[in-house]
Amino acid sequence: MSKIFNIKDLQSMKRFYELQRERSDSFSGVSKDVIEIISKIKDKGDDALIEYTNRFDQNNLILQDLRVDNSIIRNSIKNISEDLLEALLFSYERIHDYHKELKPSDKSYVDKIKTKIDLKWSPIDSVGIYVPGGKAIYPSSVLMNVIPAIVAGVKRIVMVTPSINGALNESILAAADICKVDEIYRIGGAQAIAALAYGTSLIKKVDMIVGPGNSYVAAAKKHVFGDVGIDMVAGPSEVVVVADADIDPDWVIEDLFAQAEHDNNAQSILITRDIEFASIIERKINDRLSKMKELNTLKNSWERYGSIILCDNIEEISNLINDIAPEHLQLCISNANELLKSIKNAGAIFIGKYTPEAIGDYVAGSNHVLPTLQTAKFSSGLSVLNFMKRTSIIECNKDNFNQIAPSAITIAEEEGLISHARSLRVRLDSKISK
Repeated sequence: MSKIFNIKDLQSMKRFYELQRERSDSFSGVSKDVIEIISKIKDKGDDALIEYTNRFDQNNLILQDLRVDNSIIRNSIKNISEDLLEALLFSYERIHDYHKELKPSDKSYVDKIKTKIDLKWSPIDSVGIYVPGGKAIYPSSVLMNVIPAIVAGVKRIVMVTPSINGALNESILAAADICKVDEIYRIGGAQAIAALAYGTSLIKKVDMIVGPGNSYVAAAKKHVFGDVGIDMVAGPSEVVVVADADIDPDWVIEDLFAQAEHDNNAQSILITRDIEFASIIERKINDRLSKMKELNTLKNSWERYGSIILCDNIEEISNLINDIAPEHLQLCISNANELLKSIKNAGAIFIGKYTPEAIGDYVAGSNHVLPTLQTAKFSSGLSVLNFMKRTSIIECNKDNFNQIAPSAITIAEEEGLISHARSLRVRLDSKISK
């Protein structure tokens, strides 16, 4: 079946949106199991945690093994290549510098009657960072999740990452050491999220949990939200690439494949105004995939969800993008900045043919933890702001209180909140008091 859809063909686009709905249900089927796991962690604590850790991750650990010894963390840098170490340090510096610029400052406001309203920013006290450690090994996720917390001033940063057959990934540990994280537990899945959210004898609970994971992790984060804060419920990854024939087709294909290789539910979409270019891309992709001997993740995700959509003009393209609200958006066209003006919904936008999405995954300095599954319509990527809280500080004196309180009394009485009104009225000057 052809992967080319046409925005003017209703049946064609109906088929495209059916794919979108199918992806959005990718982790709903695990909710029952996740609720059971969370309940057992809350009830039995460490006993359940070690049971699940050994059962799901093929370990043979005892409770004392779960916390990673600091010497193991420190030695991890010696166990990775010098090139990787330099690259991680380079990435750390760029991410840190950018997020430092995003850190908000306290504000002070005084209105015309001298009522004072200040805004104070404070870091969250403790944060749990989930880092995948099974099939997906992402030291970059350590940097992306931990560095904004460091910049915010979070005092306690706890990292959890699963060990498979007792082995931890050295590059993940090295990235953690670069970030000076010294509280790490070799646990994963919904059980790790539950332990962070509710605590056990071994692990003290945290105030917020961030980081990507599989469907069990995503469902667990959704379930514990409200008892702790979370960054987002991240679904499978996605990219929209806007391109026409003025870019090398092989560049576009690599960009589409870069997203497709994440997992079986990842989605890569090309939007173009050039039907000949669309046909070339589809033909080349089919040729590349036919030579792959195994049904790997890349091949599977493209065959399930890969899409090429034909549009006629910039307005159609921008409307479609805002509807899809992609996690990543690449604008590989000559008039990219013109199109950019009308884009409202996207997690991160990459401008020009020399700015592939992959540069943002590692060293651009922005964050690669981004909203998926259309949630870019109402949320943003991870930043230092996620790790900080705003507190309003209001200060009235006698004169300005007397000027504003009567209106507050009127509203309070309309709402039937009599004690609210009395709290205000008893402070009014005797001339105004009833």
